This record gives sequence, C-alpha cells and structure tokens, in this order.
Amino acid sequence: MSANPGEVINEPILLREQEDGIVTLTLDNAKQFNVLSRTLLTELQQALDEISANDNIRVVIIAANGKAFSPGHDLKEMRSSEDKAFHQALFNQCSKMMLTINAMPQPVIAEVGGVAAAAGCQLVANCDLAVASKEASFAVCGINLGLFCSTPAVPLSRSLLRKNAMRMLLTGDFISAQQAQAYGLINEVVEAEDLKQATRELAHKIAAKPSHAIKLGKAMFYRQLPMDLSEAYAYADEIMASNMDSEDTREGIDAFIEKRKPDWKGQ
Repeated sequence: MSANPGEVINEPILLREQEDGIVTLTLDNAKQFNVLSRTLLTELQQALDEISANDNIRVVIIAANGKAFSPGHDLKEMRSSEDKAFHQALFNQCSKMMLTINAMPQPVIAEVGGVAAAAGCQLVANCDLAVASKEASFAVCGINLGLFCSTPAVPLSRSLLRKNAMRMLLTGDFISAQQAQAYGLINEVVEAEDLKQATRELAHKIAAKPSHAIKLGKAMFYRQLPMDLSEAYAYADEIMASNMDSEDTREGIDAFIEKRKPDWKGQ
C-alpha cells in the first residue's frame, strides 16, 4: 500500500472544488491508496493555508478517491532513510498540517469511504467532524510493525474515551464504521451511495450559520480543552461577551424575539 519514494507522479494527487462557500479537497492518488507522502502533505498544507485566509470559504471537506481514504505515511518513503532528522522532519510536516486544520477558522469535515489507517486515521480524528460510509474501516496499526502510532494518539486521545483509544493503539485492530461512531471517532455512518450527499448536507447546514460565530466558536473550543474548569469558564465568559458585540448575534437574537428569519450580514 506504499508508493515508490523515487517515483515521479505527474498526475495531480490533490483535487480542489469550490461551490457555495464549501471547498472539497480530494486525495487523488488512488493507485497508491492515497498515502500521505511528503508531496501530498505539502499540497495539503498549501491548500489549507490558502483556504484559511479566504473569508469567502465557510466549510472544508477532505475526501478521497479510490478504495482507501488513506493508509497513512508512505512506508517505503519512511524506510528510504535511516536518519532520525529525516523522520523528525516528516512527522513535523504532518503534525503542522494537522495543527493547521485545528487552527483554521473554517470547520473541516472528513468524508471517509474506505480504509483510514495510521496517519490516515489520525487525519479523520483531527478533523472537526467526520462522516463515513458503512464500508469504511479505521485502525492505528503501526504497532503491528513495531511502531507505536504516537502522533495519531494525539487526536485519538482527545476524541475517544481513553480505553477505546488505547485499545486501538495497543492492538492495531481495525474497527468498523459503526464501532468508530460508537467510539466517538466519527459523527455519522451512511450508505456508500449517500456519503457525498450526507457530507454536503452537513457542510451546507454549517455554512448557513453566521461565520463570525463559527470562527469564534471553533477557536474557543480547542483553546479551552487543556484548561482547568474555572479557567475554561472565565475564558468562555470572555468569548460569549465578545460574541455579543457582533451585529449578526444581535440580529439573530432580535429575529428570534420578533419571530422572523434573521438577516445575516456575515459579521
């Protein structure tokens, strides 16, 4: 399931489509099962950086063509060097991309129609939301190769109950989409033929909300996670008060009181 690190791929491996303020980034190296090679990580990073700075984009979907969402890093690429600095740079590059997803103002939805393993499963766990088909399966299977999936453990330990995360990390076993939903890894499981529609319905529902509140809320959600309870409440108080300064927030409350649809201004 790994690409040849010396192989030159002339065809695009990341597709981009935009409609109604929603951007879909599609991993498109199905011949190599959409491995997260250095090249693909670079293209994802560039795309996410550009999207993050674009106020006209409201929601991002990360999807994949082919039978697999992604099996994770390119193992042949990883074994092409025994230099620790090489491996450190590779994992730093991947972690930077994951952190970008959390830091960008737009919510990011994973659309998973096949296998998501190792760093591919990490990508799903790292997205804000995830929709999967019944055919999808998930694993952090580095342990089977003698490599504990330490970087995937970061979002897994923050998304799943601790014992569920540890079971996946220690056994390397695949779990079904239904199990992944029960574990808290994904939000919704649908039939394969309904996957794109279900993901886009979710994206459109979010895109219809006031962008200022979405941006403020996403940043608040991740920032408060490591805080203790009193600190988190103090920070949330500040954010709520700041949110009330928004014209759209005032309009939304007035519309509710007056029993009419709000007229969002995008502020």
